[in-house]
Amino acid sequence: MKIMMFLSDIMIPLLIFGIVGYGLLSRHNIYEEFIEGAKDGFQTVIGIMPTLIGLMTAVGILRASGFLDFISEIFSGFTGLLGFPPELLPLAVVKMFSSSAATGLLLDIYKEYGTDSLLGRMSSILLSSTETIFYTMSVYFMSVKIKKSRYTLAGALVATLAGTAASVVLAKLM
Repeated sequence: MKIMMFLSDIMIPLLIFGIVGYGLLSRHNIYEEFIEGAKDGFQTVIGIMPTLIGLMTAVGILRASGFLDFISEIFSGFTGLLGFPPELLPLAVVKMFSSSAATGLLLDIYKEYGTDSLLGRMSSILLSSTETIFYTMSVYFMSVKIKKSRYTLAGALVATLAGTAASVVLAKLM
């Protein structure tokens, strides 16, 4: 176990030294290339900032307004028939937009039901088996200026549905 801890502690520094060493051996101007990459990264951040602010604001409004709880109550009968707890519906919806907001909802579930409860386990597995679809698509597609996403959203929604279903099944098996 100690060897794994040592390897995990030293992996990132070794990777950085390896990249810098390779650059020096191949006679690249490492500092100039780093500065160019930082400039490109900064331009990317500026380009996607309005989309990120919009997503974060929308999630904050949905959460603060009680709309997510309202949606949970409306669909509680349907989700109950499927074996999906209605308390997880807001978490599943918010996770598609913002991981940090979903983490806040996860902490609320932990406070109310406990971390070792069935809902706590389902929530934990759900967050780790789904992706922030709209955030990820906006960041990646805006940064490389993709206009037509084709089947990306449909595929991501199907994968999220599968991850959500798996979280319920796996937590019940534990």
